[in-house]
Amino acid sequence: MGNRGMEELIPLVNKLQDAFSSIGQSCHLDLPQIAVVGGQSAGKSSVLENFVGRDFLPRGSGIVTRRPLILQLIFSKTEYAEFLHCKSKKFTDFDEVRQEIEAETDRATGTNKGISPVPINLRVYSPHVLNLTLIDLPGITKVPVGDQPQDIEYQIKDMILQFISRESSLILAVTPANMDLANSDALKMAKEVDPQGLRTIGVITKLDLMDEGTDARDILENKLLPLRRGYIGVVNRSQKDIDGKKDIRAALAAERKFFLSHPAYRHMADRMGTPHLQKVLNQQLTNHIRETLPSLRSKLQSQLLSLEKEVEEYKNFRPDDPTRKTKALLQMVQQFGVDFEKRIEGSGDQVDTLELSGGARINRIFHERFPFELVKMEFDEKDLRREISYAIKNIHGVRTGLFTPDMAFEAIVKKQLVKLKEPSLKCVDLVVSELATVIKKCAEKLGSYPRLREETERIVTTYIREREGKTKDQILLLIDIELSYINTNHEDFIGFANAQQRSTQMNKKRAIPNQVIRRGWLTINNISIMKGGSKEYWFVLTAESLSWYKDEEEKEKKYMLPLDNLKIRDVEKGFMSNKHVFAIFNTEQRNVYKDLRQIELACDSQEDVDSWKASFLRAGVYPEKDQTENEDGVQENTFSMDPQLERQVETIRNLVDSYVGIINKSIRDLMPKTIMHLMINNTKDFIHSELLAYLYSSADQNSLMEESADQAQRRDDMLRMYHALKESLNIIGDISTSTVSTPVPPPVDDTWLQTGSSGHSPPLHRRPLSAVLPPGRPPAVRGPTPGPPLIPMPAGGPSSFTAPPIPSRPGPQNVFAANNDPFSAPPQIPSRPARIPPGIPPGVPSRRPPAAPNRPTIIRPAEPSLLD
Repeated sequence: MGNRGMEELIPLVNKLQDAFSSIGQSCHLDLPQIAVVGGQSAGKSSVLENFVGRDFLPRGSGIVTRRPLILQLIFSKTEYAEFLHCKSKKFTDFDEVRQEIEAETDRATGTNKGISPVPINLRVYSPHVLNLTLIDLPGITKVPVGDQPQDIEYQIKDMILQFISRESSLILAVTPANMDLANSDALKMAKEVDPQGLRTIGVITKLDLMDEGTDARDILENKLLPLRRGYIGVVNRSQKDIDGKKDIRAALAAERKFFLSHPAYRHMADRMGTPHLQKVLNQQLTNHIRETLPSLRSKLQSQLLSLEKEVEEYKNFRPDDPTRKTKALLQMVQQFGVDFEKRIEGSGDQVDTLELSGGARINRIFHERFPFELVKMEFDEKDLRREISYAIKNIHGVRTGLFTPDMAFEAIVKKQLVKLKEPSLKCVDLVVSELATVIKKCAEKLGSYPRLREETERIVTTYIREREGKTKDQILLLIDIELSYINTNHEDFIGFANAQQRSTQMNKKRAIPNQVIRRGWLTINNISIMKGGSKEYWFVLTAESLSWYKDEEEKEKKYMLPLDNLKIRDVEKGFMSNKHVFAIFNTEQRNVYKDLRQIELACDSQEDVDSWKASFLRAGVYPEKDQTENEDGVQENTFSMDPQLERQVETIRNLVDSYVGIINKSIRDLMPKTIMHLMINNTKDFIHSELLAYLYSSADQNSLMEESADQAQRRDDMLRMYHALKESLNIIGDISTSTVSTPVPPPVDDTWLQTGSSGHSPPLHRRPLSAVLPPGRPPAVRGPTPGPPLIPMPAGGPSSFTAPPIPSRPGPQNVFAANNDPFSAPPQIPSRPARIPPGIPPGVPSRRPPAAPNRPTIIRPAEPSLLD
């Protein structure tokens, strides 16, 4: 393509993109889009074409661009174009691209000058472009023609404003030189969205078509109607040139020749023409790239700092170093022991706030689950009385007993104590399951070495299984010890004398009245949809009642249910429900709540269900016993006792209740102690003192410390990322030093743009050539080239520029002469447009004031150095 400045930027952007690609990230430069705005047939498409350096846009007289064209330039190794509306086709001939744009425009708008706001999306892939967006917009028109709507002017303006309002868009306000500049709709619209003029560049076209004897010198020198970024004059190809297939390169040469040979423009030829417009826009892209560098640099530096500590271990890494393997093995085994102990004993660091784990779950087994299992084997009153009566009768035999036999008491007590074995062994199984989970969690940190992790888990789990057998033996031994001797002399045992007196008290023994046992959210699951369906309430369980409220503030009580005659039963989880459910019912077949015989309470997890059941047990609400049909069912219903036998049964029943309570209390106390001593504490000691020896005996160190493929890959990735980050920072530093940002020009007095709409703006300033130079004399070449400060705006928007305003009145001329910076703001040389009578039409030339006395010496054009 023909934009050399853009091609020079491409390597910089490619370096940045490659640097970020190497660390797996994308570099979002978000280069500004360039929109051309102007009247109909002002030469907008030609300006855009010249910037790209390709001949592919439709041109002609009248309204040619009738739909917005969004042109995306994309860097690629091959050159082709494709449209969004026909993605499958790749265009390599740019004449075909022009024909497709015309055809697609006609498909949407017809062939009779109609317009459409629906854009045409064209992507051009080339090795000579940056990733950039250019927008060719329809020309501003005022009178509808053909199929155009009556409000054509407002439709086009709205369309243009949608594209140029974006803060990162550069506005090229295109105005033909043979039109009054003060009436330029392009400048007026640019002023609306860019009041400070930070992103507006004036482009004057058709300089070669001005009336003979007139020129636009004062405008191009930014004197007559100043813009902050000034004006650039260009000479596009004529329709005759286009029809004659004159290429862009020849057109640029003709444009250069025009500016060098024209007496009014030759002194500023270096700041005119399409190459200078390309340079200005490319400098704007450079500014934008430089402005994004600090944020990119800080992002990379933060990532580099986060990697420093980990990379430090790998900088001198040697995979086969035996000392490194020994050190790593010792550290990992030691850390495994520390993690295991923290999970069991609890720790302030790395606390799991989502669920119970480790020691907390084992504590729940000891103090909620195990007591619940004990109470679940609570004896049924009728069965117990019947068994006691049978025992008394069988002990007396054929005789009628006068006294209560103590052998009946022992027989019933031993039968109850044997039932303790099942819940006690189940408690050990639950603890073993939790310990296995803890071991797996702690071994996750050994994931870098799969063999080491596998062997550690196997050795510790095997040891726990061994301790499990010994713990169960010890617990069974404890129960056998209790069975071996019934100690009726125990200080808490009520004895025969008090058995009858305390019978009522023991049966009705409850917790302290009004003591709150538990609070929490539960869902009543079995309310019908007609009555509101399942709903969540805040429940409060006390020693005497179960109450539920609307919320945890406990202000609006919904119901209070006494705990008398209540029991718990399990309910199967619904097919579509994720909740876990249990039910409360009345043993006397009464309604529990409204018309419900039972209320089903739902929790989110089975753990919550077990916890609530344990709380109900503390309140004296026991689980339902499974009723099994007995062969002697008829005898049960007709069973009766004489008064003497009934007194004996009541006495033994109270004695059994007292003694079993003592044993239960002892077992609940000894079970956690036994498990902690024989299993958990022993496992901790084993890990700290013997695990390392078992590991060495199970396999050699090299096989144990063989890295996983994932760990080796992770190390390589981390080192590569580290070096790529450093390389990226170096590239950013190189770009910072190899490119230069240009400051934003100072503000100018552009109030003429605001008054231009009133119809009293000054006309285009023209003058005859005879007023510029005497006949036969060459043009004067001034000292420092005066002209507009054509420096692009950095993309940060207006807020990032703090250039102080300068007065619009010009300073002393010698100050300007001493300034050698070609991009500095020129002084405002008054052209005194107010002296031109307002009634004079724009075509009439005005008189130029006499030249200043200190004009530079006139040099003849024969000297070639001044023409270059």
